[in-house]
Amino acid sequence: MNSVVKCALVFFVLVSIVLNIVLIGIPASRAPKCATQRVHPLRGKHDDYSLVFADLTQEEYSQVQQYMLRQKNLDISTHQLTKPSDNYLFLIDLSLPKKADALAYLDGKGSKPVREATVVVFHGAQGYIKEYLVWPLPNPTHHRDVTTDRYKEQLPINARTVTVGEYALLFRFLEAEVFSHLEKLLKESFNASGKTLNAFEQMPRGVRSGDRQTWIAFHRDFSSMYIQPVGFEVLVDHKSVNASYWAVKRLLYNGVYFDTVADLQKKYDSGSVKKIVYKKSLDYGSLKPRTKPLQVAPQQFYMEGKRFSVNHNQVLYLDWSFAFGLSSLTGMRVFDVRFKGERIAYELSVQEAMSVYGSVTPGMMLTKFFDSSIGIGRFAHELVRGVDCPYAATYVDTYRYIDVPVPVRFRNSICIFEHNMGQPLRRHFADFFHNSYGGMVNSALVFRTITAIGNYDYMWDFIFYQSGAVEAKVHATGYISASYLVNGSLKHGHQVAENVLGNIHTHFINFKVDLDLLGVKNVFQTKDMEFVNVSLPWMPHHYAMVPQLVENQLKTEQEAALRYNTKTPRYLHIASDKLNRWGHQRSYRLQVYSFAGDHLPESQAEEKAMSWARYKVAITKHKDSEQTSSSLYNQNDVWSPAVDFSKYIADNESIENEDLVAWVTAGFLHIPHSEDIPNTVTVGNGGGVLLRPHNYFDEDPSIDSPDGVYFGPGSETSCDTNRMACLAKEPCSPVLEPFTYHGFDGVMKFEEWV
Repeated sequence: MNSVVKCALVFFVLVSIVLNIVLIGIPASRAPKCATQRVHPLRGKHDDYSLVFADLTQEEYSQVQQYMLRQKNLDISTHQLTKPSDNYLFLIDLSLPKKADALAYLDGKGSKPVREATVVVFHGAQGYIKEYLVWPLPNPTHHRDVTTDRYKEQLPINARTVTVGEYALLFRFLEAEVFSHLEKLLKESFNASGKTLNAFEQMPRGVRSGDRQTWIAFHRDFSSMYIQPVGFEVLVDHKSVNASYWAVKRLLYNGVYFDTVADLQKKYDSGSVKKIVYKKSLDYGSLKPRTKPLQVAPQQFYMEGKRFSVNHNQVLYLDWSFAFGLSSLTGMRVFDVRFKGERIAYELSVQEAMSVYGSVTPGMMLTKFFDSSIGIGRFAHELVRGVDCPYAATYVDTYRYIDVPVPVRFRNSICIFEHNMGQPLRRHFADFFHNSYGGMVNSALVFRTITAIGNYDYMWDFIFYQSGAVEAKVHATGYISASYLVNGSLKHGHQVAENVLGNIHTHFINFKVDLDLLGVKNVFQTKDMEFVNVSLPWMPHHYAMVPQLVENQLKTEQEAALRYNTKTPRYLHIASDKLNRWGHQRSYRLQVYSFAGDHLPESQAEEKAMSWARYKVAITKHKDSEQTSSSLYNQNDVWSPAVDFSKYIADNESIENEDLVAWVTAGFLHIPHSEDIPNTVTVGNGGGVLLRPHNYFDEDPSIDSPDGVYFGPGSETSCDTNRMACLAKEPCSPVLEPFTYHGFDGVMKFEEWV
């Protein structure tokens, strides 16, 4: 009996093994492997010309740093937490070549421009800021002071950005001069000490040129600190480069102002001030999921391989090619943008992100943030696969040197991917006379980075469409900046949590659009419509209002400075003098979409620093000396800005048959609401500009795309002109890279500052 059972068990095991092998093998034999050959080969070839715009390499940063440190007459400090009174090497960045030199090189008519770097040194010991040009890279041997060449004046030391070293001194100052005297108040009102409260600053720092007085508002120690104000603010005067001269000028506690720390302490202890009573608060701003994830959201992958290629800083995608970079100050930018081999744009770049806040409390009342003065690209951290960008996107590392002791690597801080935009680019279903369907998926290339600047996260996209259009846009997310709710607060926003006001504010974003259409001699045109009362040819006594095309060509920079508060033509064009097949000037249209709030009145002294935001679009003649619309120094000296964009227009130069630059402003008004807790969503919070061909081609260039689909009755399932019909026969699974994330590497911890 035992032997029979044993035989049966052995037989059962053998049968099970065979069946498992068969069952495992059946689907494996049916599932074809993913195609390894590129169905759509690249239409161009990578070259090294794009490297003229490439960001500095880690080695170049190090070489420039060491070269500057060897210049004994500059006496640059090597301490990590440098004092304001020291000479501090704050920034190293690529210095872009002159446009004429770059174009000559790109078009094979000139030699390669010398590679140069810009170095910013805060000369605290001497009381001024200097910019130096350092060359040639990668092994520099020369430098010169270019400050007055670029800004026409010296830069005062108080225009500098607050550095990590200055922040460390500020925290120590607050601990010694404020927190150590208010331990009882801090404990009873906030259940905190100075080291367990987070600080958020008001900018600009004062009310007149030369000021360096900062209102610092304190928040609970949560990751969502920006929406956790406690009702305590301190005004610190830190104008002197010698921290021993710093002073507390005013304090605000529960909506009441105090002249000194001692005054607040005395009135608090005597009970003559209305106290804030500590109440434990949950972290209502936490972004931890409250629901256990059950499914993965839809993902995209490339069934037949990627149709784009990235080599160094050059991207090839179907008919497109461009070079790219990431400026520490201004952020994302692309150069030498070509479609079907023709240069469309020399430069498309982010210039500035600016916000103006309203409040009844001082920390937000005067706040006007200029993000390039902190560094937009500086805060482009690692992107999260599958969330910030598609999982299978191509990711690019960047290096930066800004307020650090050594160059820092930011892994995967740029992503590039082809994306199905979710709607057809074009289509038509013919149901009269001829029955057919013709359409094309709107598949475009997205070039993206995301910058987390304080409370806000900005998602920057440049999108390249198969129709020859390019889009530059931004979406905002992250946390709103909130203030403590006091009497009068609701004039400036909505309550969004207990004792928390979401402050009304504007977002203005400036883009630089340097189009070169069939050369650098272009004009600026506008088009619109008007109704004209005309008699009918067949009924002369009967009139009808008929829309008519209205076209104009603007001749000067002041004519072409289109203000936000005036009606502007709906079609704005950069045009060539070359004609298409039908006799029309070949042009690109600037289509701005924006929901911006009102611009700060020009009567305000601070407005000069943001004068670019006066204009929806402003057209200027290209100058190498007018490289940016804002500057690193505008935030901390808004009253005497290093760059006043309005001066670009004041000389009123001719813009007829000139090398033209369009400065485009978009944005949105944000009135925070309860749904901004915990986090502001990207939906509806953004703006940008779409560059669309307008008579540039003889027909829509996407008609040449292999993505087109066409069929008629009886040919619906033919794969010849409808690859979708065969898609189900070619299923395969993507091979994904393992998930990694290094975004927290190298981030300076708070405890390292104090």
